[in-house]
Amino acid sequence: MSDYTISKVYPSDKRANSQVERLLLSEGIRRDKNLDYTCAVYDEDYNVIATGSCFGNTLRCMAVSHEHQGEGLMNEVVTHLVQHEYEQGINHLFLYTKYSSAKFFGDLGFYEIVRIADQVVFMENRRTGFSDYLSELAKSKRNGKNIAALVLNANPFTLGHQYLVEKAADENDVLHVFIVSEDASLVPFEVRRRLVVEGTSHLANVIYHDTGPYIISSATFPSYFQKDDEAVIESHANLDLEVFVRIAEALGINARYVGEEPKSLVTGIYNRIMSEKLPEHGIKCVIVPRKTDGHEVISASNVRQAIKEGRLEDIRGLVPESTYRFFASPEAEKVIAKIRGTENVIHY
Repeated sequence: MSDYTISKVYPSDKRANSQVERLLLSEGIRRDKNLDYTCAVYDEDYNVIATGSCFGNTLRCMAVSHEHQGEGLMNEVVTHLVQHEYEQGINHLFLYTKYSSAKFFGDLGFYEIVRIADQVVFMENRRTGFSDYLSELAKSKRNGKNIAALVLNANPFTLGHQYLVEKAADENDVLHVFIVSEDASLVPFEVRRRLVVEGTSHLANVIYHDTGPYIISSATFPSYFQKDDEAVIESHANLDLEVFVRIAEALGINARYVGEEPKSLVTGIYNRIMSEKLPEHGIKCVIVPRKTDGHEVISASNVRQAIKEGRLEDIRGLVPESTYRFFASPEAEKVIAKIRGTENVIHY
């Protein structure tokens, strides 16, 4: 490393970014669309020979030129990225890696959470991180014959979400509702969580959980070592299911409820994989037809679109009173401004 330097790659540095792109492609990696920091190792001629990036609490897009492999450059990249994350106050780190690279990252202090054979391994830098999360969840375990679960992003919470929760709660002794706590949505997590709780407060058998860093949205799942978008979705779904199965074991869950969404490619693939895989673990997959407003299905995307266009009254028939109250209050001004400033609020 004596003749090499490692430093941040700035978005304005077209030469370095072009070399990073080429290096990743030469190693069979697509540059991920979700990155907030990138570094590069330069040789004595200032050519990029290794690179790595971060997004939030994850390390991504790490590669070393095949001409320089075996020189310890990946160790340098990981050390640099970990130091950068620590400087941002982020100490609990994660990475997704190819099946064949898991041992290497294990030697650098990362521990396996779950894996999908021959595809992807999900790792973290805390030996007992996931097991501690499961132990904490287990404290809320309740007895019953039928124990169900729902995972909601609720961006924002609609009457469609409320209908799904009510149905699952009515058909089971206990319902565990997991709210995606990753802040990658237009509506912040704290608001989404509050609206879910307020909109279902009339249900006595619901227990609420944050997903923490173990269940993330499809919008931020890394795509850099997958061949196409459908492969990304399938990998994410399979990985999510492996995580969920471990959660289900901790809580005695024997059913998972999901909403049907025929127009969504992502949801369609998720639902298909869940229908196939969950029964293998003794968990029933219940796909619930979406609630309509009399004309079309109630969608959080349509709610966001109405807010974006300043049609606040139009969401009255699409959301619980508690959700409407929030968006009609001064507290929602920043959220509304963010929605209005986003070019496309319809997600498929």
